[in-house]
Amino acid sequence: MESKSGMKWKLTGSYLFSIVSIVFIVILVNTFIIVGMLWYQHLNTTGAEGESNSSETFTRNFDQYMQMENGEVTVSEEGTNALEEYGAWLQILDNNGQVVSSYSTPGTVSDHYSPMELVHKYKYMDDELNTYFLGEYGNFSYIVGIPDSDDERFVFTVDVESMISNVSQVFLVIIFVDLVIAAMIGLLFSSILIKPVNTMIERISHLKHMNFGSYPAKKPGIFKSVFANLNEVSSTLSKHDKERMKLENMRKEWISNVSHDLKTPLASMQGYAELLQDKEVDAQERIEYAEVIERQSVYIKDLIDDLNLTMRLQNDEMPMQLQETRIEPFVKEIVIDVLNDPQYKDRDISFTSDHPEKTLYIDPHLMKRAILNFIYNALMHNEEDVAVAVTLSDHTISIDDNGKGISGDIDRVFERHYRGTNTNNSKGTGLGMAIARNIVTAHGWDVEITSHMGQGTNIKIRFAANF
Repeated sequence: MESKSGMKWKLTGSYLFSIVSIVFIVILVNTFIIVGMLWYQHLNTTGAEGESNSSETFTRNFDQYMQMENGEVTVSEEGTNALEEYGAWLQILDNNGQVVSSYSTPGTVSDHYSPMELVHKYKYMDDELNTYFLGEYGNFSYIVGIPDSDDERFVFTVDVESMISNVSQVFLVIIFVDLVIAAMIGLLFSSILIKPVNTMIERISHLKHMNFGSYPAKKPGIFKSVFANLNEVSSTLSKHDKERMKLENMRKEWISNVSHDLKTPLASMQGYAELLQDKEVDAQERIEYAEVIERQSVYIKDLIDDLNLTMRLQNDEMPMQLQETRIEPFVKEIVIDVLNDPQYKDRDISFTSDHPEKTLYIDPHLMKRAILNFIYNALMHNEEDVAVAVTLSDHTISIDDNGKGISGDIDRVFERHYRGTNTNNSKGTGLGMAIARNIVTAHGWDVEITSHMGQGTNIKIRFAANF
């Protein structure tokens, strides 16, 4: 696996290579552009037909206006017009440098020129700021003078081989310097851009190793949205991982609870099943043993159902089917159902309410089970003459009894399989109070219990504030 440092330098090198390549290509393109511009300028200067605004070109092309007549050079009317338009004057010289004819010449110019004077005149302006241009026509030469000309003349000598060598060296130096500058700039920008990329790689590595913490990026630059998405992904994965762990713990706890709680009834069933195999057991005993096995099997079924419901309520996995319900008739019907049970038809159970129109959003099936469990708990763990009063008020449902009360372990009443030390009743799965409390809290409500020895117990279901 490639190290983080190696990946960082690999990305830096790739980006740096791209920057240097781009700069090198730009240099070449710029060179071609410069050459092309120079060539275009040259063509634009000379023109397709040799026409140009250059004074040198004007002078060289002036011979088109000249002609020989009787051994003398004359200038056509077009030529004199051209001189006038150009603001120039003309002198025609013979082989000895003597002026034989002139056009529009100022009075200060010479009428005879030596070869050295011609060279000097060609190289430099005279005192009147005339610029001299020379041309040839047959055996004659001519001078075109232009006052205040914009053309400038520079005289220099060139060693072609040396020039080519120097130009090559300069070109190489320019390329080297440009590449060094490009490398420095590329390295600078690479470090700026690669740092957040390297941070992203580290974040992804953290996600791979199940590290879902949120790490704010320093100077994310153009990668700000990428880091935001990574944080969202990390948050989502964290939620999924917590949910997975929650389900895993729920599964383990459910298996542990089932394994623990099924041992006693299964042992009882196994024991009675072995007794049934005894040939000396009479028919009546077989019936009794079969009833015990059946009763234990029903208990196991109820136990598994209660364990499943408890686990789902504890882990918020129980879907609530909330309905708007009038509470007074709902609770009153529960009390009537208890009194209609043959086992409790003679018990003292009362119901009072001072809010007949009060409505709440509840899951009727689950809430009925919770209230029934509280009522059954009061009836099962007290003497038969116990009085149970169910009261509906504006904010609570109270279940009061005047029974024996609960001893010092009242805080454990809602624990799974808890049975008070002052009761001999062993019916049920031991999950009734835990299930009832979980149902109430699943509705967003609270449940409180108070008890005094010899005076009875009060269970109060307190509605949530939003109700």
